[in-house]
Amino acid sequence: MNRDAFLSLLTAHQTQLEAIRQRAHTLHAEVNQTYDKVHPYGYHLDMVAQGVKDYGHTVLANDEDLLPLFMGTWFHDSIEDARLTYNDVLREAKNLELTESQAYTAAEIVFALTNDKGRTREERAGENYYKGIRETPYAPFVKLCDRMANATYSFTHGNPANSHMKEVYRREMPHFLEAIHSSNDDQRFMLPDEMLRKMEDLLNS
Repeated sequence: MNRDAFLSLLTAHQTQLEAIRQRAHTLHAEVNQTYDKVHPYGYHLDMVAQGVKDYGHTVLANDEDLLPLFMGTWFHDSIEDARLTYNDVLREAKNLELTESQAYTAAEIVFALTNDKGRTREERAGENYYKGIRETPYAPFVKLCDRMANATYSFTHGNPANSHMKEVYRREMPHFLEAIHSSNDDQRFMLPDEMLRKMEDLLNS
């Protein structure tokens, strides 16, 4: 899809997209989740969604997938952090007027991006986790948007925790990209070249 057509879709669905955004913000606020201990968690969700706004035209396969792509993005941490279940995400999607098929697509993205149970970072994001991402339409792209948002924040906010995460993201990047790269040539599994270049520039700064 070309960028102009994508931007037109965003405008046409502006009201529904804002409803999805606000609901996601509310769910995380209800469990008192914050980002970097200073921001409402919606701050992070909006950073991830900005990546979708900037690059989503390169992966979006059809008009019908716009809403589930953004719902999967704004809700990507809702099972892991906001105490929702997979079925809760389906219900939320239908309450937000997504069709049955759209609700399923959104819930699958959210489920794929939900960490496994584990005591360490490596256990929570192991091979089974990444396999689920590689096999789920749009999940590799949303995961890349999530990583770009976190890395961008860590590289621009200088406290000890962020300084530590800068080095983690640098160290993990080769494995991370390999882990989310799908062999499926369907555009819904693509990782946009422009995003990859931007991530490389960021991590080398």
